Amino acid sequence: MSTEKNLLSRSDSKCELCSSTENLSVYSIPPEPNDTADHSILLCSVCQDQIENPDNVDVHHWRCLNDSMWSQIPAVQVMAWRMLTRLSAEGWPQDLLDMLYLDEETLNWAKATGEGSNESSVKHMDSNGNILQAGDTVTLIKDLNVKGANFTAKRGTAVRSISLVADNPEHIEGRVNGQQIVILTQFVKKSS
Repeated sequence: MSTEKNLLSRSDSKCELCSSTENLSVYSIPPEPNDTADHSILLCSVCQDQIENPDNVDVHHWRCLNDSMWSQIPAVQVMAWRMLTRLSAEGWPQDLLDMLYLDEETLNWAKATGEGSNESSVKHMDSNGNILQAGDTVTLIKDLNVKGANFTAKRGTAVRSISLVADNPEHIEGRVNGQQIVILTQFVKKSS
């Protein structure tokens, strides 16, 4: 039996991600272009276009993953994980990702293309160019007027256990005078 016939039978002639019945074709899951049914899924042209062309993604189309992520087929789980990871900044996909369980082998396959490995995208650096990490201690290098709190954070103040603002490399958060404040990284130096 051909791969396409196997997939049509397995999926009941529906897209394995969104359940569409139109314009179906076999899609081999990268990085190993293995055309066996175990390494392929049946996709509609809409899903395939959005997977291959991230600029064409319609976030609302992918709400279908709420159902398909529970598939028992590892190849479907891999594509659901990859698309949820790609869309995680939208909020609801991250909630689904938090619920999705993949065994170790399937998770490694899902991560094999580098999807979701954006740890290096935002780097927080102090005034001297040292990389800051969550939990570091920094020292203020300038007096800072704290808006809304009516005090000035004095130069030389140590700020312990900072946290990083995930989407902005110029901001960190820390506690000064009992208040949690946002501090610009250009006004701190990392303490040794």
